[in-house]
Amino acid sequence: MQSELIIKLLNGGERYGLLNQEFDPSSARIDFFCTTEQRSEILDLQEICFIKFLGKPDLADSFSEDEFFEDVTTLTGDRFHLRLKKSGKRVPEGFFGYPVEIDSDFKSIFFTSASLKKRSHDQPLGEVLSQQGLVEESAIDEALTEQQLLRSRRVGEILAEKAAVPQEIVDQAISNVTSNGQKKSKARVGDILIEAKLVTLQQVEEALNEQTSGKRKRIGLILIEKGLITEDQLLTALAQKFGLQVINLDETKISPEALRLIPREMIERMQVVPISLQDTELTVATATPTDPTISENLRFATNCQIKLVCARSTQIGEKIAMLFDKHDSVEDLIDELEDLDVVVDDEPEIDKINESDSKVINLVNKVLLDASNKGISDIHFEPGMGTQPLKIRYRKDGICYTVHKIAATYKAAVISRLKIISKLDIAEHRRPQSGKILLKQAGERIEYRIEITPTVGGQEDAVLRVLASSHIIPLDDLGFSAINLERFKALLHKPYGIILCVGPTGSGKTTSLHSALAEINTPDTKIWTAEDPVEITQEGLRQVQVHPKIGFNFEDALRSFLRADPDVIMIGEMRDPITAKTAIGASLTGHRVFSTLHTNNAPETVVRLIEMGMDPFNFADAMLGILAQRLARRLCNECKEPYHPKRAEYNDLVEAYGTEQFKEDGLPTFSKDLTLMKASGCEECDGQGYSGRIAVHELMVNSVEIKRAIKQNAGVEQITNLAREQGMRNLRMDGIQKIFLGLTDFPQINKVSA
Repeated sequence: MQSELIIKLLNGGERYGLLNQEFDPSSARIDFFCTTEQRSEILDLQEICFIKFLGKPDLADSFSEDEFFEDVTTLTGDRFHLRLKKSGKRVPEGFFGYPVEIDSDFKSIFFTSASLKKRSHDQPLGEVLSQQGLVEESAIDEALTEQQLLRSRRVGEILAEKAAVPQEIVDQAISNVTSNGQKKSKARVGDILIEAKLVTLQQVEEALNEQTSGKRKRIGLILIEKGLITEDQLLTALAQKFGLQVINLDETKISPEALRLIPREMIERMQVVPISLQDTELTVATATPTDPTISENLRFATNCQIKLVCARSTQIGEKIAMLFDKHDSVEDLIDELEDLDVVVDDEPEIDKINESDSKVINLVNKVLLDASNKGISDIHFEPGMGTQPLKIRYRKDGICYTVHKIAATYKAAVISRLKIISKLDIAEHRRPQSGKILLKQAGERIEYRIEITPTVGGQEDAVLRVLASSHIIPLDDLGFSAINLERFKALLHKPYGIILCVGPTGSGKTTSLHSALAEINTPDTKIWTAEDPVEITQEGLRQVQVHPKIGFNFEDALRSFLRADPDVIMIGEMRDPITAKTAIGASLTGHRVFSTLHTNNAPETVVRLIEMGMDPFNFADAMLGILAQRLARRLCNECKEPYHPKRAEYNDLVEAYGTEQFKEDGLPTFSKDLTLMKASGCEECDGQGYSGRIAVHELMVNSVEIKRAIKQNAGVEQITNLAREQGMRNLRMDGIQKIFLGLTDFPQINKVSA
């Protein structure tokens, strides 16, 4: 006879049916005949909350020593009181439970691992401790009695004890007041005793605090204070009661991704430590797993499913202090950083350098060199208010993180040192200043662009962009899809026209344009570039640094280039309508022009330029193509792990790409063999799971239809639809293609595309 069943889905829906074949949880799916839809169906367990196998409960051999009771609450809000078997087969996909009541409508129920909100053994903590042989039953009774006394203790009793006043006198004082009338009978006990000059206000406040804490005191803490159990024994018992794991925080590595999800203030207030993040499951350590608000508050704050583990409270406090309160001494930091000889190019002479100055000089040099050696893109020096420390933060692969905290006494000296070596005015503290720093190390020239910005409290922040690692990347290595690479290369060899690369600051626009120029950089081609600053140099290009402070801007450079016999012109950025009009004009007179613009996507760029005053007819004829791009974090090649995605995750990818387009482009269908890659963490990536970045592109190539739309002042949506019909795939689509190639993951694509 086929087993009847009810399947509750995680989305709240239900299925009714009969099993087609015996249910095996390890297969991660269930094959059944759906009676409401009259068809066979196969569901992944990842979509399911629980499966009820209907029938009369078998309670003949129940309530044996092999069984225990448990309360289970699912994410759908369903609650069950069940029997579980200690000797039952354990599988990672979930577990079976059995009814307690004879009139239950099911004989067994299977819960999937992803469905659980809360589960706990239906045993008091004292009983668990007693079963483990940790304490005698008499000690449990004594602790329960003390707990009851604490919860029923009156303020007057506490004050009598603290103020060393006989209880009879306290009772008499209260009686005297309450017998004087109804109005005074509403007075608080503390106020009555203060008025009787038996206690002070401070003693009353202390008594109220003690009364409040006594009412909240848990039996486990009482047993620890009596010396009957240790905190480790309590945690082990709580872990058994709530089905949690006990960990040693001293031997546990903290994931930076998990740490960034919970604000510092919440970590310190709730006394929790984020451990790791797997997909949307955040593992968090706590010493108080009995507190029901922890999971709820963290789930709300992080939008993740919370998995609690137990750790000692002392370890949690020490770990939080280590994560947030570490201040580096200058001496230790100098010793810690790599000791390499470095020279500041053209440094101003200073008559007197004392020992303190020498420390700061050494510190600044080593921090700058350390950042360059580690491939850091930006260094942030952030002085705190008052006595708060100076934070030094690095940005790598688009992520900013704190690396050092230096005592407040060195704040002014470090900023002054940065000003000196960048030849800025050390006496100016009210206005922003910009400059450059040049270091020489082992014959290599390292350049930094520095920006000093005044901040509140009379402080100054310094942000340095590291320019040393800039180099030419071949076009084939920029992460283009095959179709985009073919189409982009075809644009580069057109005889004239303008090609734009668009995106926010730091999205790799300059790198892409220099790679494009390297593709067409031949002896028979004259190429001029105007940049601010010149970050990448390459042989064969005539490169110009513009200087807006002296009146030499992009427009002036462009006009000069047009009189200098160019074939190809690159303008670092079209910052104003005059430069844009001149560049478009140059592209119509037989030149290839490259430039960048700060816009979000390719179709939007067309509309933005028209709104800036460009002539639609000229621009429609001049435009060859527009390349929009972003940089997403790349999965570390050393430690990324393959995994089979959940059906819901796959559906999210299909929906984000567009269902019809997904099928048309031939992306993978869902099957048990489908494999994606996820972040893991190793020494090579500092435990982050990501190393380097990969570009996602959106390439719009001009066509007769798009030209006609531009001349008719079409909107963004119309131009986007035309470009899609002719093969353009937006940033999000290109990113999803790279997810299926195992290069990155969906959270990273979500961060850089809409």
